[in-house]
Amino acid sequence: MGVINRTPDSFYDKGRNYSLSDALRAVDAAVAGGADIVDIGGVKAAPGPEVPVGQEIERVVPLVTEVRRSHPKIVISVDTWRSEVAAVSAEAGANLINDAWGGYDPNLAKVAARYGCGLVCTHAGTLAPRTEARGLHYVDVVSDVTSRLSELADRAVRLGVPEESILVDPGHDFAKNTRHSLEVTRRIDEVVGVGWPVLVSVSNKDFIGESLGLPVAERLEGTLAVISLCAWMGARVFRVHNVKEARRALDMVSVVMGKKQPLIAKRATS
Repeated sequence: MGVINRTPDSFYDKGRNYSLSDALRAVDAAVAGGADIVDIGGVKAAPGPEVPVGQEIERVVPLVTEVRRSHPKIVISVDTWRSEVAAVSAEAGANLINDAWGGYDPNLAKVAARYGCGLVCTHAGTLAPRTEARGLHYVDVVSDVTSRLSELADRAVRLGVPEESILVDPGHDFAKNTRHSLEVTRRIDEVVGVGWPVLVSVSNKDFIGESLGLPVAERLEGTLAVISLCAWMGARVFRVHNVKEARRALDMVSVVMGKKQPLIAKRATS
């Protein structure tokens, strides 16, 4: 899943893809790099200036429309917690709603069901969108994650979202400090064990930066290490900024696991 942030203040690209033309070029590059899904967002996750619903729609929907036209077979995901944005995005051709804020808008799952879209259910504690938690405490963070994800996924099914169209995301760095995110990572197999396909969204995040003492621009290797470990333990979808590098790392994991064959196997065969 390639990240396409059509925002002027993204933590990673600093607004590089804010214009429609730049965002479309970023989509083309992600697809060429091996993305199966593009995840389009119009509001950054971190605190910042308010983005009204209408403004989010103006950022997201024209891009969804153009991507659907230029890449008819790609899966288009929209990163939003707002049911209004999800509805118009689905009408424009989106296939998947990425709810990174854990069901904050109870109507979001209803929209996914109405339009036949998939839904990403994310653990975000009890945080309101675009807020940061302080003084976090969990008796067992992984238990909290698996319990909440089960609740969200089961509710989505009851509302009519197809079971095969649901993903769950443990929400690294959302309502979690660095130690929490590391604990979730080393026990990602328990999240997989809940039974829903797991999406891992760790690309260049702060828990990687704090673990290695590195700024955002230098977190690629840490990101690749984390997604490779999560792939080995059963995660299925990986939301990343650096698509080409992630694709190669994940393909290598698949080859080592025996799920793919080497593309060339001539060395020392004669």
